[in-house]
Amino acid sequence: MYQIITGPLLWLTFAVFFGGLAWRVYTYIKGLDWKLDRVAYGHHTAFGIRGAARSIAAWIVPFGSQGWKVKPIFTILFFTFHIGLVVVPLFLAGHAVVLKMRFGLGWPTIPMLAADILTVAMICAGVFIIIRRIALPEVRIITSLYDYLLLAITMAPFVTGFMAVHQIGADYEFWLLAHVIAGEIMLLAVPFTKLFHVVGFFLSRGQLGMDYGIKRGGMKGTNMAW
Repeated sequence: MYQIITGPLLWLTFAVFFGGLAWRVYTYIKGLDWKLDRVAYGHHTAFGIRGAARSIAAWIVPFGSQGWKVKPIFTILFFTFHIGLVVVPLFLAGHAVVLKMRFGLGWPTIPMLAADILTVAMICAGVFIIIRRIALPEVRIITSLYDYLLLAITMAPFVTGFMAVHQIGADYEFWLLAHVIAGEIMLLAVPFTKLFHVVGFFLSRGQLGMDYGIKRGGMKGTNMAW
């Protein structure tokens, strides 16, 4: 079973993951109209790139934008959740071994203690994000079962992975299989759900930054059709 889910099924998962992401990015960009979206795509590129870079940088750094500053507790939870979500899967030693064996890829890893701390912090942040969605009326009203399902899909690989590594509860093999399957489900969900924001964030922030950078960057007063 382990050989199948870390072999052919893993290959298929990565194919769908990267292929799906590529298609979503292509359709997103192809669907943009520079007049409709009020961004001069293909014109005034320097202004647009600078604006996009500023926008992405402001929102990818904790408290880098006004939106992060007005909700400091949520900002800390949000970045704790996402830092763990990105760093642990990419730099965990166990994952590096599997990728080296199956695909011949290798890169630096983080110590197990650091991985444990990030995993626990990510899970705790996820739990508090769920509590926040339930407790705050303004958030609860826009939250559906779909959102809770996505949070469960996202957190499941970390919970099962932690259980497997520390052999908590059921036997190691059970948690290991559950961890691999949960991770593959999460990867398969990314191109087809709101989890696409792992890439879509950069596309949308870049688009908004281009719009702002061009319009606020000295391009007003020209003959450009806004």
